[in-house]
Amino acid sequence: MKLKLILADGTEFIGDSFGYHPTEESCLGEVVFNTSMTGYQEILSDPSYCDQMVVMTYPLIGNYGVNRDDFESLTPALKALIVREHCEEPNNWRNETKLSELLTHFKIPAIQGIDTRQLTRIIRMHGSMKAIIVSEKTDKSKYKELLAQNLGNDQIARVSTQKPAHHPGDGHRIVLVDYGYKKNILKSLLKRKCDVIVVPYNTSFEEITRYHPDGILLSNGPGDPKDIPETLETIRKIQERYPLFCICMGHQVFALANGADTEKMKFGHRGANHPVLDLKTEKVFITSQNHGYAVKSESIAKTHLEITQINLNDKTVEGLKHKKYPAFSVQYHPEANPGPDDTHWLFDEFLESVFKNEVARAKV
Repeated sequence: MKLKLILADGTEFIGDSFGYHPTEESCLGEVVFNTSMTGYQEILSDPSYCDQMVVMTYPLIGNYGVNRDDFESLTPALKALIVREHCEEPNNWRNETKLSELLTHFKIPAIQGIDTRQLTRIIRMHGSMKAIIVSEKTDKSKYKELLAQNLGNDQIARVSTQKPAHHPGDGHRIVLVDYGYKKNILKSLLKRKCDVIVVPYNTSFEEITRYHPDGILLSNGPGDPKDIPETLETIRKIQERYPLFCICMGHQVFALANGADTEKMKFGHRGANHPVLDLKTEKVFITSQNHGYAVKSESIAKTHLEITQINLNDKTVEGLKHKKYPAFSVQYHPEANPGPDDTHWLFDEFLESVFKNEVARAKV
């Protein structure tokens, strides 16, 4: 079955469907590209891709299939997958399901056979943009109306947990504030024997304190950080009382809560090989990233924050820390494995700050 991808600028691509087949329905989303060579299952299940159509720049996707262990969430939130070539017969010892079967099950449209290099160049030149996927039989007169639809700004509310969940452990109690967290963030804490409570993104400071946490982690998530202003006062109260670690979306709202500013990037950072320089150690880390907004570096000067890490490709802010409180953040995903373990130490640094805070409080 043939499907059409129509960009907001009017560019059209025609390809073959290998996922869910929309008939009279249309699929609306923001088209972005990811440069990872592997990890398509993690990308598909990352809640940060909510409302987005992901173009994989690596040409062959699906060759190692899908397995039960590599999901980052139970239900994919992305709108569509776009590839050059889909592998019909995966071959890997961990393979349990074909990629096409997974996409069909979750009703996610997917297109193969289009020129993904040309599509990526368009995004790089003009920026991420809205697009629709329709059946080739869809009347062209409807395209403009379909593209005029609003994507909304409630992505975090849709992917965040609806009620608290407890994941027992014998170590420090960490409250994980869920803006759309990836499973590996939770696993990274549990691996270190933490007792973890996952709470909705809009949980109040008073509710968080009732869990008697030792530290707080703000997770990754989709969309614009300025869409959740109601969380900023909570973050300001948290950092004054508890050690705080912030990842990706958490990094951005941490910056906003402290008076910095954020901006939408032209086409974002999405891939598994982004070089990040630590300004203190002068070490370079290979990082996995997925974000379309960034903290404006010039806005940091007026705050109590300092920049700790920068992206070597475009000099954007990759790390922050508070000058007064034990609170810090990174824009990338330390729970991922691009290096493969370049930045896992950040979880240990966070828990070290939790331990030091407990010692300090015991002396009071």
